[in-house]
Amino acid sequence: MMRNSLSFEIDDNGGGGRDGNHNVVRDRLRLKSIITSDRRDRSHSGLDRSSLRSSTTRPPHHHIARSLNRKGFLSLRGNWLLYFLVAFTVCAFVMSSLLLQSSITWQGNAKGGGQVRSRIGFGSTLKYVPGGIARTLIEGKGLDSLRSTVRIGVRPPRLALILGNMKKDSRTLMLVTVMKNLQKLGYVFKVFAVENGEARSLWEQLAGHVKVLVSDQLGQVDWTIFEGAIADSLEAKEAISSLMQEPFRSVPLIWIVHEDILANRLPVYQKMGQNSLISHWRSAFARANVVVFPQFTLPMLYSVLDVGNFVVLPESVVDVWAAESYSEVHTKQKLREINGFGEDDLIIMVLGSSFFYDEFSWDNAVAMHMLGPLLTRYGRRKDTGGPFKFVFLYGNSTEGQNDAVQEVASRLGLIQGTVRHFGLNEDVNRVLLMADILVYASSEEEQSFPPLIIRAMSFGIPIITPDFPVMKKYMADGVHGIFFRRNDPDALLKAFSPLVSDGRISKFAQTIASSGRFLTKNMMAAECITGYARLLENIVHFPSDTFLPGSISQLQVASWEWSLFRSEIGQPKSFTQDSTYASIGRPGVVFQVEGKFTGVVESTNPVDNNTIVISDELPSKLDWDVLEEIEGAEEYEKVESEELEDRMERDVEDWEEIYRNARKSEKLKFEVNERDEGELERTGQPLCIYEVYDGAGAWPFLHHGSLYRGLSLSSKDRRLSSDDVDAADRLPLLNDSHYRDILCEIGGMFSVANKVDSIHMRPWIGFQSWRAAGRKVSLSSKAEGSLENIIQQDTKGEIVYFWTKLDIDGDSLGSRNALTFWSMCDILNQGNCRTTFEEAFRHMYGLPEHIEALPLMPEDGHHWSSLHNWVMPTPSFLEFVMFSRMFSESLDALHNNPNDSKSCSLASSQLERKHCYCRVLELLVNVWAYHSGRKMVYINPRDGSLEEQHPLPQRRGLMWAKYFNFTLLKSMDEDLAEAADDNDHPRERWLWPLTGEVHWKGVYERGREERYRLKMDKKRKTKEKLYDRIKNGYKQKSLGG
Repeated sequence: MMRNSLSFEIDDNGGGGRDGNHNVVRDRLRLKSIITSDRRDRSHSGLDRSSLRSSTTRPPHHHIARSLNRKGFLSLRGNWLLYFLVAFTVCAFVMSSLLLQSSITWQGNAKGGGQVRSRIGFGSTLKYVPGGIARTLIEGKGLDSLRSTVRIGVRPPRLALILGNMKKDSRTLMLVTVMKNLQKLGYVFKVFAVENGEARSLWEQLAGHVKVLVSDQLGQVDWTIFEGAIADSLEAKEAISSLMQEPFRSVPLIWIVHEDILANRLPVYQKMGQNSLISHWRSAFARANVVVFPQFTLPMLYSVLDVGNFVVLPESVVDVWAAESYSEVHTKQKLREINGFGEDDLIIMVLGSSFFYDEFSWDNAVAMHMLGPLLTRYGRRKDTGGPFKFVFLYGNSTEGQNDAVQEVASRLGLIQGTVRHFGLNEDVNRVLLMADILVYASSEEEQSFPPLIIRAMSFGIPIITPDFPVMKKYMADGVHGIFFRRNDPDALLKAFSPLVSDGRISKFAQTIASSGRFLTKNMMAAECITGYARLLENIVHFPSDTFLPGSISQLQVASWEWSLFRSEIGQPKSFTQDSTYASIGRPGVVFQVEGKFTGVVESTNPVDNNTIVISDELPSKLDWDVLEEIEGAEEYEKVESEELEDRMERDVEDWEEIYRNARKSEKLKFEVNERDEGELERTGQPLCIYEVYDGAGAWPFLHHGSLYRGLSLSSKDRRLSSDDVDAADRLPLLNDSHYRDILCEIGGMFSVANKVDSIHMRPWIGFQSWRAAGRKVSLSSKAEGSLENIIQQDTKGEIVYFWTKLDIDGDSLGSRNALTFWSMCDILNQGNCRTTFEEAFRHMYGLPEHIEALPLMPEDGHHWSSLHNWVMPTPSFLEFVMFSRMFSESLDALHNNPNDSKSCSLASSQLERKHCYCRVLELLVNVWAYHSGRKMVYINPRDGSLEEQHPLPQRRGLMWAKYFNFTLLKSMDEDLAEAADDNDHPRERWLWPLTGEVHWKGVYERGREERYRLKMDKKRKTKEKLYDRIKNGYKQKSLGG
């Protein structure tokens, strides 16, 4: 029988928007939920099963066989004609099955079904094709370009591992194996868990302290300290919700989804019209850079949520774990006795396709044809040496499936009880463990090694399989199993013969079974581990200060870590008796999200086919339509009553009512303009610390009270319930996302300095990044009190207090004290900090090439400031902003490339390019404070102790005071302001005028002249009016004139 070469590929590019096609695919690949109403509908489709059966079992040419028999042809031809009749009968059954299949397969979803049905032909292959994003991640070049450049790394890349639970099960075995191998490549893990569990001690042994994320602490993790995050299972969605907010959206995320409970609910949501719920899950899946599935069937079931980022990394550990766990608590003899098989029966398991479940599909009909010679030889006669039993495992355990199998058995003349059928919605482990030999008879070529074949091999069952490429990839013919040419009945019969000897399993079959069981122990381990390593190389942004992970080729031995879980296998708690494709994972988070969207938490009722039924209390689409009509009618009545009230005559209100309404209006006006409690507490205080943040994800890290005030870089992410400063409103430059990203916190400082008197009128000012709280370096209550006391006592002098030290994680270069200021800056900026700073400094002051332009920053064993966590007098702050604005402009001039606006010499990754100037500008306060002669004092953020850094006497002869003189900086600022005022821009994109006030002497004189002109104009008009009154006299206007 010829096989069609066409294949049905499900391309997930933009799959989320094509509801028609992927609904058909999902219904076609339904692995559990078989809606009984579809079966009832088929009974009225005009193709009655009995009529089809009669037309199938009684072909119009059956009289030819009898006439040939009468003429003696049967005795002349012998077995050849017998096989011909058997083949003819099965072919006729195949054709009738095709008619039946074409009439019922696509009936469940008529929308778009005709288009897909026309593409799927007889013998076609159903194949999942990764989308554009996923294909790029799989086929990416990894770190080849970075490894070819010089790199100074001082710390390993950090990854966050988010666990949905901490059970000791097969999922934990897979994750532990992958994590241990990634650790060998140089990655460092920090483990988070949504709930506690028995595997906590194991995770702490491998990765240190495990942090359990309770519901009120999900938003209190600074994910930006990690180069990437890996989330396991749908239960981790609660933690992923925090990653969906800025500033954490830039953290690369790999989401491993192995459950199908959500896939079962998606058709229910579509039937209910819950598009908002589907959109919610689609946005969650879209947040992940890549969603990883362990089987190719799962992305097809989740196709409605696909945005092109689905990837499949096959693994075998789940099936091996299930088989070994089942074998520990069940025996072959006991199961055979329960299911009516004898101890001496030789059970041959025939495994069909996992894709077609409704009734008797054409794929199973083809399998019957291929098994014809095998069935007739070992199922018709009693002289084969022992009782042979053929067990068919495919589809669902319905009467239609069993009737079809028994009908074929009767037509082939098989002995009663020789053939039985079991469905995949039953306990397939029970069925597999009873078998002696397994024949894989599917005509569908799968993309990965079939999971049920792995389970069967783990049970120690010899395998006979078609020579599919995926089977030959992992198995050796005659060693781990026996191959036969696909769709060749004679080849199958020839492959089966060596496995049977005198009605029992031969020694050759036992050897193959043992080899196959050993093979499955570590099958797909190397493929799974290298797949995750390759994904990380293509997804993670490796900053300039990190080591690059080792090459994947370093992973010599790839095997699952069974030794850590040997005691868990066989325990009742580690195994649940369900079918292979039963719903995996508890329905917790899925139904919690449903409850939030619908207001009703649904109950689940398992039925015979594990279908999750809809609760009667859940509002239907009709209910929502009725509610919308009711609300519309109420709104119409309200508007109509208001219009009628305006047109009706009303009595004149008395003065008391008028006064009452006026007072009410004034009260409402006052409440709108009433200042925040924190603002009232700050009145009269000498210091205010502005906490700079960008995104709602940083809100949990912000402080409350009179000492702090929020400073939002983005208008849309500002806290509405507080008096946070809107930096973008004060400085329109920050509305441009490009400049907001490359300036970072210092952009917020520019906004505060812009007309500072309108927002800050205190003698001291401070700033603190939201990241300080996440990294445990923010001021404690004791340190806050110490800082407030010291600035009230010491009100004179130029001084800078800071509480976050510049430090580099890791000491691979020796002692941290050996790292100078500029070497640490180079490490953070791809080794180009000195060069870039020198060029920007030279451009800022217009220095010639032969003059040194890199300020000295000697290493004296003291600390430098980082993260913009400091306090200084307000006049000093304005002077620092003046210097920073000019330096930022010079830095931007060096990177002002019209042909490549995204180029950045200070970055080695895409994320660093996005924040190009941030790491240099973060350290700029140290250069300015050191060389301008400011006293620098470090405050311990825990106990508030003070320690002076870089004492002024030690700086003598090292400071470049002439470049940081206030008079010089002021004159440079006025020169730039004059050029901006005259529209004499040095280039098209000039940054300096956009970063703050443009003020010089000419602006002041022009303003004074304008005020004088207005004054003189007003005096002239007054004189003209007085002269006109003297001349013409005063005339009162007439009433109504």
